[in-house]
Amino acid sequence: MNIKPIRTEKDYRATLKRLDELIALDPKEGTTAFDELDLISTLVESYENIHYPIDAPDPVKAIQYIMEEKGLSQKDLVKYFNGSKGLVSSFLSGKRELSKSVIKALHHGLGIPYEILMG
Repeated sequence: MNIKPIRTEKDYRATLKRLDELIALDPKEGTTAFDELDLISTLVESYENIHYPIDAPDPVKAIQYIMEEKGLSQKDLVKYFNGSKGLVSSFLSGKRELSKSVIKALHHGLGIPYEILMG
């Protein structure tokens, strides 16, 4: 096992190749290959967090995505927006932000993480 930091894109690609090889082996816990897979995964995750960060989605886009996935209309969201069609429309058009009570209702009702809703 020869593990070293990922400093360049070339290092990153080589590490991804090794990661794929290790995953294909499906190593058992407690083996050297398993330990190597664990360490390399941590290095890759760290490198990607720095060089390829993923921003949280915009709350409007996240809710529109959930609506599409679940086949919901604006009318279906009214119950989460304190019964107001106007608030749903204003939010989806980007004219209004979510209140704490609406964030809580959407989180509990649709399972959308708080971090996304507060974005």
